[in-house]
Amino acid sequence: MSAATTRSRTPDRLCAEAVDLAREAAEEAAAPGVVGEHVTLVSEGDRVVTHFFECKEPGYRGWRWAVTVARASRAKLVTLDETVLLPGPDALQAPEWVPWSERLRPGDMGPGDLLPTEADDLRLEPGYTGEDVPPPNSAVSEEMAERVDAEDAELADRSDAASAGTARGSIAAVADELGMRRARVLSRYGLHAAADRWEE
Repeated sequence: MSAATTRSRTPDRLCAEAVDLAREAAEEAAAPGVVGEHVTLVSEGDRVVTHFFECKEPGYRGWRWAVTVARASRAKLVTLDETVLLPGPDALQAPEWVPWSERLRPGDMGPGDLLPTEADDLRLEPGYTGEDVPPPNSAVSEEMAERVDAEDAELADRSDAASAGTARGSIAAVADELGMRRARVLSRYGLHAAADRWEE
């Protein structure tokens, strides 16, 4: 049998008698006048006791101020460990949080309402990353970008292009202009699923 299992759960006498110390700590942490009567105490271990006080704060029905006190071995002085507001067995608490995807019920949505998609939706993949290389004959290829720059050299104000932060003729510039820089786009699976749905 280990030493932990043989320890007595009888509260330490000095810690159990430190009700006033515990009350002062609770009153210091709480708003004035919300710490009520001493409810009970619990032995947390050797020379460690938690005192519970009624909470009179409106909206915290059934909650209790829990103040833990302790003392060192062979010491006569009881010290404060921690003070916290905890729900009691009949405490009024908020219901457990439910994700929006599980919270929706029939009738919650109307025409035109859109919901965000889940992060791991197989129908979507990351959109423009800036790492893809356009085909050589693309309007945004390096060769075509050089031609555009050469033709517009006299007309384009280079300072405006530099301040825009995006090189003229680049994929990013065209995507910005067309409003196509999306965080996520349809994946191959998403395209096939959409095509099947439209065909049906």
